[in-house]
Amino acid sequence: MQVTISTGDGCRGDRPVIHGSRVSLFLASRAIKRGGKVGTLLNILIIAMVFTNMLIFSGFIGGGVVDMFYDQTVDYVTSDVVIRPDHDERTLFHVDELLDRVNRVPGVARASVRYSIGGTLSHKGSMVSIPITAINPRDEVEVTKIHEHMIEGSDFLSPGDDGIVLGMFVAGHEDPGMDFFDSLGGVRAGDSIEVMYANGVAREYLVKGVFATKSYQADYMAFVSWEEMNEVLGYENTEATEVLVRAFPGEDLFTLKMRLMDFGVQDRVETWEEAMGLEVEDMVETFLIIDTIAIVVSMIIAIVVIGIVFTIKTINNRRQIGIQKAIGIANRIIIGSYVTQALFIWLFGTILGMIIVNMLFFYFSAHPLETPRGDIVPVFEMSAMLENAAWLAVASGLAGFIPAWRITRENTLDAMRG
Repeated sequence: MQVTISTGDGCRGDRPVIHGSRVSLFLASRAIKRGGKVGTLLNILIIAMVFTNMLIFSGFIGGGVVDMFYDQTVDYVTSDVVIRPDHDERTLFHVDELLDRVNRVPGVARASVRYSIGGTLSHKGSMVSIPITAINPRDEVEVTKIHEHMIEGSDFLSPGDDGIVLGMFVAGHEDPGMDFFDSLGGVRAGDSIEVMYANGVAREYLVKGVFATKSYQADYMAFVSWEEMNEVLGYENTEATEVLVRAFPGEDLFTLKMRLMDFGVQDRVETWEEAMGLEVEDMVETFLIIDTIAIVVSMIIAIVVIGIVFTIKTINNRRQIGIQKAIGIANRIIIGSYVTQALFIWLFGTILGMIIVNMLFFYFSAHPLETPRGDIVPVFEMSAMLENAAWLAVASGLAGFIPAWRITRENTLDAMRG
């Protein structure tokens, strides 16, 4: 009878609220202790799985895949900052002077020039038409990481080399069904290929090596040395189609871009994000939409599952609720006890979910998920974990509140009859 006295509606001040909360906790703890442990553990496991599901997609796709794409773009395609001709120009002029100027800019680790010209590669009846890119190997290995991914041949290009290196998609496979694009049908290091350049010059090259970065853009490229391109052009080339700039670690790229312009670089200077343009924005926006849908679906699943559990629980406890009302326990206290039970399951389910998510992170950090596009390591941000936990708390609270609220609205005698 002490419970009835401490929660009576005739009390004044803040004590009824405090006592009411204590009684709700008391009723909730009694219900959890008397309830089946297996059922409670299963409900906690369900919440843990829902929480994990809310994060798993964004961790792998919204985080892991996007970060992988960012890394591939910087490491193999554009580096940190790229300098390209203005839209009304085809090439950058006086590239030696430009390179010296860029390398003197504070924050620049190294710059590398590239010059591309169209060409058709052929080997035993297979043909591929792509740009052939001339590079200075000493600079290129400081700016990109393509040289680290040679799968055929032991070395990358050397200065003055008269060979050619090919991306995996250009070299291709003997079985055409294994190729994503037109290829040379399984060229390997040591094979000879013919190249017809857009200026009419034909050359025969020994394939020095084949690289595989898992970047669709980089792996469909072919490289020759700068000196070899001079032979193809018939003169000492002083133009470039782009200059890749590698920044020192931690350097703010937008600040570096403005610094390059302040140092007299008059051409189009872009960070790697700007260079990729709408491709990056559209991809990230698409992943965010899919991630939002996944979270909403997980929320609905959580509300439905917990709602069913507590609807059954409140129906089975209908007589008990009627008795509690008859002895003077306020509706809000009864409802509070069921919300507390739901939040108890949410709390331990969320903790278990965080443990599972962190175990997944450590596992995939040591064993990345291998895909044709690249190796994926999930990214689980604490802010996203806390945000999803908060949404799950709201869902759990509603799932505990609604069934109890409906039962407490019934006539006390009807509820006592069950």
